[in-house]
Amino acid sequence: MELVFTKGTGKYDRMDVRRNGVPTEAIDCPKQGIIPHDMVHCAVESTLHRRGFIGRVHDGEPASFQMQGDAESDGVERLVEVFQGDGWSGWNTPPADMLDLYLVTCRARACEPLPVRVDDVDAIRSCLLGLTARWEPLAAGESLTLQFERP
Repeated sequence: MELVFTKGTGKYDRMDVRRNGVPTEAIDCPKQGIIPHDMVHCAVESTLHRRGFIGRVHDGEPASFQMQGDAESDGVERLVEVFQGDGWSGWNTPPADMLDLYLVTCRARACEPLPVRVDDVDAIRSCLLGLTARWEPLAAGESLTLQFERP
């Protein structure tokens, strides 16, 4: 599956989802000062080999915000939120603090946390920093294409 992220000129960027045999789906991604939310999903899901929003779309669900929750994708979503917060803080929160925040966030939302270790945080952050380095220099209207395949 291809995910094409395009920088917008206004309040939104865009993600186009291209799957074989399925019409392209587009999602408006509110700008948040870092890479798009769904790009963070790509990093988390591909690094941990977990099924969240992007994995569910890959498996055939429509790319919409009306998905029914499930334990694994809910755990992924909480972790994506923690990494977004890290990005807004400069991508330098100590990994142990991020894991603590993840557990607090999961408890607050009655969500089973995924088994995530400090090494996982470091690997995800490395992926996110690479994506950030590719995304930041793009001008409005330019795109970054990512391949997403489930193992």
